[in-house]
Amino acid sequence: MASALITGPVVLPAAATAASGQSSKILRIGVTQEVDSLNPFISITRTGTDILRANFDYLTVYSQDDYSVEPSLAESWTTSDDKLTWTFKIRKGVKWSDGKPVTAKDPAFTFNKMLQDETARTANGSYIAQFASVKATDDYTLVIKTKVPQSTMLAIDVPIVPEHVWSKVTDFGAEPQFPMVGSGPFYVTEFKEAQFTKMKANPNYWRGKSKVDEVHFIYYRNSDAAVTALQSGQVDLVNRLTSTQFDALKGLPNVATNNAQNRRFNEIVINPGAAANDGTPIGNGNPALKDVKLRQAIAQSIDSKTLVDKVWGGYASEAAGYIPPAFKDYAWSPGDKKRTFDLDAANKALDAAGYKKGPDGIRTDKQGKPLNLRLLAHAESVVDENAGPFIKGWLKEIGLNITIEPVSDTQVNEATTRGEFDLAFSGWNANPDPDYVLSLQTCANRPNAQGKGGTPDSFFCDKTYDDLYKKQLSELDPAKRADIVKQMQARLYDQAPLVILGYDNALEAYNKDAFEGFPLQPNKGVIMNQQGYWGYYGATPKGEGPVPHFGEGGQNTASGEGTTQAAAEDTGSNTGLILGIIGGVVVILLVGGLLLARSRRKTADDRE
Repeated sequence: MASALITGPVVLPAAATAASGQSSKILRIGVTQEVDSLNPFISITRTGTDILRANFDYLTVYSQDDYSVEPSLAESWTTSDDKLTWTFKIRKGVKWSDGKPVTAKDPAFTFNKMLQDETARTANGSYIAQFASVKATDDYTLVIKTKVPQSTMLAIDVPIVPEHVWSKVTDFGAEPQFPMVGSGPFYVTEFKEAQFTKMKANPNYWRGKSKVDEVHFIYYRNSDAAVTALQSGQVDLVNRLTSTQFDALKGLPNVATNNAQNRRFNEIVINPGAAANDGTPIGNGNPALKDVKLRQAIAQSIDSKTLVDKVWGGYASEAAGYIPPAFKDYAWSPGDKKRTFDLDAANKALDAAGYKKGPDGIRTDKQGKPLNLRLLAHAESVVDENAGPFIKGWLKEIGLNITIEPVSDTQVNEATTRGEFDLAFSGWNANPDPDYVLSLQTCANRPNAQGKGGTPDSFFCDKTYDDLYKKQLSELDPAKRADIVKQMQARLYDQAPLVILGYDNALEAYNKDAFEGFPLQPNKGVIMNQQGYWGYYGATPKGEGPVPHFGEGGQNTASGEGTTQAAAEDTGSNTGLILGIIGGVVVILLVGGLLLARSRRKTADDRE
């Protein structure tokens, strides 16, 4: 893969369709994460939810420019004086991809099914936990009554499904049938596990049909393979690039790059004693990790600055709070209470806590057993691959023996949900409203004994945190709510069920001979993994510009503002490459990172 990256031809196909001889305009996206599920009730991974956001519309949507809430399926809403009754007016004239009308009965069915079926609550159950009732009083009026005032009523991040399809489903944990009926700009027509997901433009989409006819998400085992596919013209758009890949691609004449602040946090989760939602212990985590002193020592022994510099090549921000700095209203920093990276202090803390070192330097737990811990990693993740040895080395310095266990994305998801881990690499794309990621740490979000019905992160279950969670959910004053959210992050930091590693930038690239560009979210933000569908819906093939800008109310202003075209004008050009012609073939030499394999080897050497 590395040699293909270096010596592949620099000339990409002039358009995504011309290369294949197809008449359809196809946007082909290279992804490096497996789809966990395309069932909207249980999918939680970045790639799965990205696809589903394009397939299903929501009551409201986050704006392209600044994440503010805008009408979508619900064109307006009112609330009672006590804030316990919300009335949504459903947009008239909207159709599902099969031509049937969207009515208020569809969101009523969606929410009621989640209230009735534990499995249907798996991905997004926190949003409806305080719903008292949901009714469609007529075809275009949806009335939701809540038990307590709920601050997230305009941020219900739940895909609305068609009742006429899903009312026939008996197992809400099963995979859907294809084609999937949807109300978004595209709908899924075909899915092959660990291969591809194909979508077609929804001819009935209420905002109008997209400029591309199809979107294909093509799975590659690693980012090397995805970059090679971009260079050879097999895909048009990739993300999750390494710093080396991104710097190399910046110089190519037919490739446009995008470097944006992300809404993602990366973490190590620490199993504090996994249990089901009824409190029954599950999994096989090391019981020593129930001790907060041990978890705090682990947290103090991980250096975010080194990871930012060595693993992300500077394209990231150092760790602070649980909410990424992209969301300034809710972001938190420990300030003078920060645990500075200090192996000596961590060793002293473990000595004081009674974890004695054996002759081999490995500490023992309170029962005299060596502290051998497993670190679960994603097998094809460059971040996990490069960060793992650093973390293993640091924790060895404080007397913990770490075995890194690389497995597939699916296996990581399954093992962490079942509590079958000690430490694990993880991370989430946070939403503009913080409720969802905050809910991942609550007692209620733990699964049942069969590992279903919840999406825990670390299996943290803490009364203080839970009380704060309920308080923020019912606090309607934005400033007061933000303060509670910061108190929750302080509690997580103190109890250390997880360690934030840092916030990596979104490094993306696309074939600019095939596409004019894409709408970004927010302005100067990302193309892929948006909190919405603007990037894919507004994808503009070469020669069909300008790239749309979805301004106030989601209207297409076609101004070019907030698109990759505008972003490219701001960043200027990069000359970090040398072009040589050998036998009539253009060969690329990547200055500053001559071989990707060599660059990885150098990074590995730097760790030692």
